[in-house]
Amino acid sequence: MDRSLFLARLMGPTCAAIAFGMLINLGMYESMIAEALHTGIVFYLSGLLSLLAGLAIVNLHNMWCADWRVIFTILGWLTTIGGIIRIVMPQVAVAIGSTIYGGRASTIAVALIIAALGAFLSFKGYVRRA
Repeated sequence: MDRSLFLARLMGPTCAAIAFGMLINLGMYESMIAEALHTGIVFYLSGLLSLLAGLAIVNLHNMWCADWRVIFTILGWLTTIGGIIRIVMPQVAVAIGSTIYGGRASTIAVALIIAALGAFLSFKGYVRRA
């Protein structure tokens, strides 16, 4: 199977499930996000896991092409950079996270963006090609 299709089939439903969970459990996710934005071992471990996941994607799928598959390359690099920032400059990562998740409306907006990405990737990964 093509790596792009594999990643679409892996990341599409995952993003969709995350977004659905965020939207139906908004209060719980707001509490989890607020708790996660405190530096500590969980914050460090999330940076380490993000760095590893991002590097895995970049090493397997570093394709700068003019079609939908570039999404994985961009996500891989963003995940890698996010992991590095959480490990090396946690205060900056907390400031960025606090800005992105600044209230209920921004949490809903992020969930809808993740849902759209999940739906798009699931469509690309699972729709049968003619």
